[in-house]
Amino acid sequence: QALRQISQRTISTASRRQLENKVSENQKLFQADNGLPVHLKGGAKDSLLYRTTAGLTLFGTMYTVYYLLVSSMPKKPN
Repeated sequence: QALRQISQRTISTASRRQLENKVSENQKLFQADNGLPVHLKGGAKDSLLYRTTAGLTLFGTMYTVYYLLVSSMPKKPN
């Protein structure tokens, strides 16, 4: 009986607090015609994430090209 009561409590679908629905606020933010691309409309956090991703991508591309060039050169005999 006690086990059944505990299992019913933990699987309960009733939430303890109601969350505020912010979908309409986000729709207004992302649909606003302010000249920004959608991946930057979230503010400074989105800008930082975008620049970090672009920087890492550029660094990885340059690193790959460098190693392709190094690998394509013949080794010098000793």
